[in-house]
Amino acid sequence: MTSVRDRPAPQRAPERLSPSGRPRLPSPDMVGSVKGGDASLETMDPQNAPNLPTSRVAIVDYGMGNLHSVKRKLDRIGVHAQLTSEPSDVLRADKLLLPGVGHFGKAMEHLARLSLVPALHEAVMVKKTPILGICLGMQLFARRSEEGGAEGLGWIDADVRRFRIDDTLRFKVPHMGWNGVRLARSSPLLEGVTEQTEFYFVHAYHMVCRDSGDVLCDTDYGYPFTSVVRRENLYGVQFHPEKSHDAGEALLRNFLSL
Repeated sequence: MTSVRDRPAPQRAPERLSPSGRPRLPSPDMVGSVKGGDASLETMDPQNAPNLPTSRVAIVDYGMGNLHSVKRKLDRIGVHAQLTSEPSDVLRADKLLLPGVGHFGKAMEHLARLSLVPALHEAVMVKKTPILGICLGMQLFARRSEEGGAEGLGWIDADVRRFRIDDTLRFKVPHMGWNGVRLARSSPLLEGVTEQTEFYFVHAYHMVCRDSGDVLCDTDYGYPFTSVVRRENLYGVQFHPEKSHDAGEALLRNFLSL
């Protein structure tokens, strides 16, 4: 994501964020959380997730991200994912999630310090393990970011830029609250998502893709920006599915079913 810290969300986003004009959902942190399961478990619970395939799911822990929020959401749908900083676990996983909150450059430093960059490259680019980048995690797929002038993983031909908003009275940076998505093309990741579906965003930077074929959705905030990407086994969302109630849960189920 950006330098914006994960923080308790406001109860309601500004009305300009609702493209549908529907009443606002309660903020993510106003809803009681479900207790997490045993972090050592790596498989899906068939009793709670009967329609999901059994697989090893790893949440990459590099010290920056809503790790426990993501894990609690997966626990809720019967997926006992492993929080891990071990390259060997990344290589063994059938599905990877790369959450992120914080500074782009520091995130890349943390990944390098933990020797996770080579493991991620091998898992994602060689073994073609499906990966879902969340917020900053999606931005790390890019070649470079203005935030710290840092190089990214380089998996998607894109740069990450800070919002350039002219009307700063209406559109505050960071972009924080509920907003919709506009579908550019279909994908199994987006099954059930319509232009009335809203997700929860907190970010000051966004991805700019050079190849429009990598863009699944964009979102309006002063101007259109890329909010969902896909290239082969790479999937990324700028919003936080773990904070997006039923819509976020459905999207995570879609990813786990790929």
